[in-house]
Amino acid sequence: MSVEAHKHDLRASGEPYFLHPYEVALVVAKEISLDDVSVAAALLHDVVEDTRFELKDIRAEFGDTVAEIVDGATKITDIFESHEVRQAESYRKLLLSMVNDIRVMLIKFADRLHNMRTLEYLPSDKQERLARETLEIYAPFAHRFGLAKIKWELEDLAFKHLHPTDYELIVRQLKATRRQREHYITQFVQPVRKRLDAEQVAFEIEGRPKHLLSIYNKMQRRAKPIDEIYDLFAVRIILDTKDSNDCFLAYGIVTEVYKPIPERFKDYISVPKKNGYQSIHTTVVGPEGRLVEVQIRTRGMHDVAERGVAAHWMYKEGKATLDKELESWVNWVRELFEQKDEQTPRELIESFRLNLYQDEIYLFTPKGDLKILPRNATPIDFAFEIHSNVGFHCIGAKVNGRIVPLNTQLRSGDQVEIITSKNQKPNPDWEQIVVTHKAKSAIRRWVREEIRKQAETGRELFDRKLKRAKLHVNEDELAKFIHTLRYENLGHFYREVGAGRVEVDALIEQLELRQKRPMAEQKGAPEQAETLFNKFLTSAREIATGISMFGAGDNFMHQYAKCCNPIPGDAIVGFITTGEGIKIHRKDCRNIVSLRLAESARIVEVSWPAASEAEFIAAVRISGKDRPGLLSDVTHAISTFQNTNIRSVNMDSRGPIFDGQIILQVRDTEHLHRVLDKVRKVPGIMEVERFVA
Repeated sequence: MSVEAHKHDLRASGEPYFLHPYEVALVVAKEISLDDVSVAAALLHDVVEDTRFELKDIRAEFGDTVAEIVDGATKITDIFESHEVRQAESYRKLLLSMVNDIRVMLIKFADRLHNMRTLEYLPSDKQERLARETLEIYAPFAHRFGLAKIKWELEDLAFKHLHPTDYELIVRQLKATRRQREHYITQFVQPVRKRLDAEQVAFEIEGRPKHLLSIYNKMQRRAKPIDEIYDLFAVRIILDTKDSNDCFLAYGIVTEVYKPIPERFKDYISVPKKNGYQSIHTTVVGPEGRLVEVQIRTRGMHDVAERGVAAHWMYKEGKATLDKELESWVNWVRELFEQKDEQTPRELIESFRLNLYQDEIYLFTPKGDLKILPRNATPIDFAFEIHSNVGFHCIGAKVNGRIVPLNTQLRSGDQVEIITSKNQKPNPDWEQIVVTHKAKSAIRRWVREEIRKQAETGRELFDRKLKRAKLHVNEDELAKFIHTLRYENLGHFYREVGAGRVEVDALIEQLELRQKRPMAEQKGAPEQAETLFNKFLTSAREIATGISMFGAGDNFMHQYAKCCNPIPGDAIVGFITTGEGIKIHRKDCRNIVSLRLAESARIVEVSWPAASEAEFIAAVRISGKDRPGLLSDVTHAISTFQNTNIRSVNMDSRGPIFDGQIILQVRDTEHLHRVLDKVRKVPGIMEVERFVA
């Protein structure tokens, strides 16, 4: 069918198109070593997409299994105009199909490998796009599947087309030193071979060439030319045994012959990688002081390392069954798409890149449970790995028994204990700290939900205020009005209202004035110079001529705005309302910034009196390490300083961490700052700051 379907098609190279599915099938059969069903699907993988044949034709001719694999491997095209969306949806379908039958993805690796081997026939812009996609998506995927040889070849072919000059330079230099390196490896291997023979262990030992991108990355990382990159030598020892203890015996022999570098030892036998990879890695100092990387594994481990997940995949009566060792890996794929509808294509692509990491670290819970996370993971990532609810309520962490900040980068072997509080909520800034998809998507999901709730609350509050004021405003009119106040849209405005960052009463008064002015003009009513508004305006401007508003007696009402809660010492301004007097705001209040643009005539300069016996409310946010008597010490420090009155205390603790809020009465900002300084000196206090609602 494949020959017939593609008989009139040619590749960019001018060759018959059938050569492509034929070469893909060879990779599937020889390099990945899959079954005859996979080979048949590889031969047919482009038939549905590119020819007149349909999936039902394949199903009728070759059965359901082959048809399902071909369907999974068929790219999605002509559905979305955006390349980014099409790319994201294509990967999504591949992964979701892979959950049911992993052969879909293995055929796609073979397909991409042959396309990369013949990439030079395509236009340069398409070469670069496919090479970058291969480097960012397919090569890391191949690593996660444990297909080491295919991963290296994909990386080197991508490197060849993305950095052709550097690629050719490294190839020439390696070719020039090939004999020297082969001679050195022979010299290195001889004493090890002799000792292994003495132990009567069947083995194979060989030099393992470094792949080109790895060399290039080391040159870039160390800012050195290739002739100064000394650890280009690598040796692999493969033991013909099923006993993993023989690997440690071989390791002992190697490290007796050559001095090991302890920090370069990695035991992936006791703790395998997520893709099932097992091996011992070490680096030793060989002859002439050169560093040599050594890998030691059994034949079975080597088979898994070369063929990866394919070596774990067994076929019984046409159905694929996953080895238990890889069940958690497939669960990762399912988890990757649990938020499918909420993710944008850009976020989806980012999720692939975040999760296809190559470097993993091994962490432990206090009970000894193993958690595998990417390098640079933080306690927040660890918390979300345990459970989303643990992540949402995480306020701190202990690493190896010591409390650490939440942005601490964890290291392999760390024991991590997460400290939670029922009152804790995720910080949107956490998204910039975490590195795992699970944590990022959970934080995004929470932020979206909070924004939705905030907007809903804001809308209800604003509608209630409008109803109370007996004011009717349609959405178009409101949208135009809030645009003058520099809000992006109604959603943004409602969110700000819901968060308490908008002086709603003042805005409603403005809306009321906007509606009354045209009505007065239509009726031809004369302007009244001495309206209530003008009286407030005239009087307030008189106050601004060097007279404190507090010194003006009880002639004018004033209130302190709840949005910024000013206290004496703050730079302040007044906003004239009709009915509630003058609202006093801090000058840096967001609402004042907006109101200056829309109603600048109603903004008046006011000032605090030179001296006042009045006291004002201030809120203080406090957190620290909990201990017996801490709250008593804090309240004592506050109340004994100039008889400062504490109005209320709200504290919560979980484990060794506490946080909370204290409401005080203070005379001015200087008084407040001196109280904060006293509290900071209390042992165990980590953070004290003024809280502005």
